[in-house]
Amino acid sequence: MTIEEFNTCVDMYADNLYRFILKNVKDVDKAKDIVQDTYEKLWLKVSDVQSTNAKSYMFTTAYRTMIDKFRSESKQERLEDSHLYSHSHTRQYSDLKEILNEAVSKLPEIQRSVIMLRDYEGYDYREIGEITGLHESQVKVYIFRARKFLKTYIGSMEAVV
Repeated sequence: MTIEEFNTCVDMYADNLYRFILKNVKDVDKAKDIVQDTYEKLWLKVSDVQSTNAKSYMFTTAYRTMIDKFRSESKQERLEDSHLYSHSHTRQYSDLKEILNEAVSKLPEIQRSVIMLRDYEGYDYREIGEITGLHESQVKVYIFRARKFLKTYIGSMEAVV
């Protein structure tokens, strides 16, 4: 990859990469740090990465950097130990975006990441598997579980609207 191609990648993908990381870490400074680390790692490998693979490389690197930060900062909650279904709400509220963001924030980290990559960024299952290091079938299971939780959490649309 040339320096011009690197600069083009930064211009094209910086917003998407930042938005993906920010939705997962919910901290502006941490998200900026992760994106900065990602571009630093890309710069160090600029001669090894093809410009056609740059987007996938950046999202994979950002995802793995984010996971490393999560692991170093806190213990991860196991799905079996969480009480997902006790978090459902029944109050009426019309701001669907706020409700959806609240529901997504309650998902375990891996489910939140795959659902964000699939539904917000538009990646297919194979690409999500490459980014997260999961098998395609695992990605499908995590997305199914995340959507099932979101459906349970939000409840019927009549109760929300």
